[in-house]
Amino acid sequence: MLAYRDAKTMAKAMREALAARDLTISHSEALEIVARQFGLASWNILSAKNEAPLAATESIVFERIAPIVRIFDVAKAHEFYLGFLGFTIDWEHRYGEHFPLYTQVSRGGLFLHLSEHAGDATPGGSMVVYMKGIRDFHAELTGKNYRYMKPGLEHEDSRLTVEVTDPFNNHIRFMELSGA
Repeated sequence: MLAYRDAKTMAKAMREALAARDLTISHSEALEIVARQFGLASWNILSAKNEAPLAATESIVFERIAPIVRIFDVAKAHEFYLGFLGFTIDWEHRYGEHFPLYTQVSRGGLFLHLSEHAGDATPGGSMVVYMKGIRDFHAELTGKNYRYMKPGLEHEDSRLTVEVTDPFNNHIRFMELSGA
């Protein structure tokens, strides 16, 4: 998740993306837009937040995680992660032709690294992904024509869970804390 301190990087990325579409805005205009995206009235207000010292508890910030998931077949991985779960490919890397794939897929704020490299991860791993909107997610998955899985929606204690298993026996538990 991006934070106030990423504002200049966000403004630069916005200017570059617009320039690729033959749209030009000044750096200061981009900074003002970014400030509004954070719900602030101006760049000056956002800049003041950026210059404020980090509190002792904020000196270490974990920005996001990207678990590495071992895969063996790119087509099956794409069918599951892109087609069934609705992720998109952010980037792909191979050291050369006929080398294993290492790629990042994402959906919303969830990032996964899928790897064909033998030493990166062990197949059959498990992860828990906390989320909101699990009922809609469950309906989306069960509405798809994925022939290998129709996951259930489990309600236990104060959580709702949808568990899926990829073609390589990696388990993902999508979980929403319901408070009920």
